[in-house]
Amino acid sequence: MTHSVRGNIKYSVLDLATVCQDDTLQQTFARSLQTARFAESQGYTRYWFSEHHNMESVASAATSVLIGYVAGGTTTIRVGSGGIMLPNHSPLIIAEQFGTLGSLYPGRIDLGLGRAPGTDGLTAMTIRNSPVNAPYDFRAHIKQLQTYFSSENAGAKVRALPGEGVEVPLWILGSSTDSAYLAAQLGLPYAFAAHFAPAQLMQALSIYREYFQPSAVLQQPYAMACVNVIAAATNEEAVFLSTSLYKMFMGIFTNERAPLQPPFDPGELRYLWTPEQEYGVKQMLANSFIGDKNTIARHLSGFLEATGIQEIMIATQVFDQQKKERSFQLFKEVIDSIST
Repeated sequence: MTHSVRGNIKYSVLDLATVCQDDTLQQTFARSLQTARFAESQGYTRYWFSEHHNMESVASAATSVLIGYVAGGTTTIRVGSGGIMLPNHSPLIIAEQFGTLGSLYPGRIDLGLGRAPGTDGLTAMTIRNSPVNAPYDFRAHIKQLQTYFSSENAGAKVRALPGEGVEVPLWILGSSTDSAYLAAQLGLPYAFAAHFAPAQLMQALSIYREYFQPSAVLQQPYAMACVNVIAAATNEEAVFLSTSLYKMFMGIFTNERAPLQPPFDPGELRYLWTPEQEYGVKQMLANSFIGDKNTIARHLSGFLEATGIQEIMIATQVFDQQKKERSFQLFKEVIDSIST
């Protein structure tokens, strides 16, 4: 089934607060704020951070703190989590944190929720103080969050203050079909992590739409997919810049994670991996749009028609800040060109 590309498709950003080689954490956070301000100037809708722990290359562990920093340094763009890994937290604490953010920056905070640990097993056990495979009821904790945010909870013995009555939209995040059923049943917007787990994207979107139940917050399904985008003036330059991305995902594949490396001659990629590793990395990065404006527009049009998503979120792992911002600008021009 294909869908027409809608003229009002929204475009947003996922930021891991990626640490670049030789950068300090202070420089990393300043880079995120600079990028968010640039995205805001280009009309991007959201700027989300993902929760990860014990990773040398990712500085977004204290996700809600970083959201507050960037929301305070911008004026209109929505800032949120993509996502908060709810098994790592008490729903009450998350309601309080995001209730505080929603009070400070009304109408600008999103709360995307995932159920993965966002880290390795040992670190997850340390965070949760319980076995990683302990039973967990994601749905029940989401319902708890909704209760804490509700004004009707004012008479309860346990309340989220701040949080109660604060409007913070909840999103369900997923990288498989499990979360699609849940997002549909709860009538919540759904965001799929196609930037690293593309295999079940189409099936998950189909499930979400088929089983969607209208809710107080959403009458029709609303789906977003996150993909990798590296745009440049020429295809050759984009491919060159993408070597940093491939090396980063090779580190994920081999569990040897390091800060984002400068780009290098694409011909040297063959020395980076075995054929099996190359296949695995490229499967993870199957939903990546790398090239000049014409190349990206051609492939993106087909992707948007096939998925029928209302919003696209992009992850842009580019080492050089100016070239990263240029990629955002070119992608915005692509969206404008294919949605008119």
